[in-house]
Amino acid sequence: MSLKDKEKWDKKYSEMSSLLAQRPPSKHVEMFWKLAPGISALDLACGSGRHTCFLAEKGFHVDAVDISAVALDTLRSRVNPESVNVIEADLDTFIPEPESYDLIVKTNFLDRALIERAITALKPGGILIVETYMADPANEKPDSNPDFLLQKGELLDLFSEGFDVLEYKEFRNEPHEKYRMRKQAIAVRKS
Repeated sequence: MSLKDKEKWDKKYSEMSSLLAQRPPSKHVEMFWKLAPGISALDLACGSGRHTCFLAEKGFHVDAVDISAVALDTLRSRVNPESVNVIEADLDTFIPEPESYDLIVKTNFLDRALIERAITALKPGGILIVETYMADPANEKPDSNPDFLLQKGELLDLFSEGFDVLEYKEFRNEPHEKYRMRKQAIAVRKS
């Protein structure tokens, strides 16, 4: 990302206040958070923090990372700074500390290099949940950049070694989203 990306996301959050609305967590985060072996969590591309807030309520200490100051300002107003560390960072260059997290969540944002850095940041036995959009002819958003869409089964390939797959799914996105899109989600435990 760059300054241009930061400006794009700040503008998007400023102009579409619905993106800042509080929402329930992803079903996959709800199902698998409790398998984390400890309480250190990382929420990558956290936006206004639906998963950060959920995890903090469950007792986690969360590092919440996003490029948008607008989204992060909203998040700061919702959380206790003693349990949530809000980090404004470019996700193209953000490198989390190796083997630092019991749980890592990354939803609705695809950066394959960031997934690799997240794998390194996960402690052995830790849980990683990735959920994002995939290429599919039924997708309603016509201008989707194919670089930011998973290919069929891609998440399974990414986690084929060194992980126990707890669940893999392909499904339609949540009804509150603007366009109907297909998604993939995976929950894995690091060996």
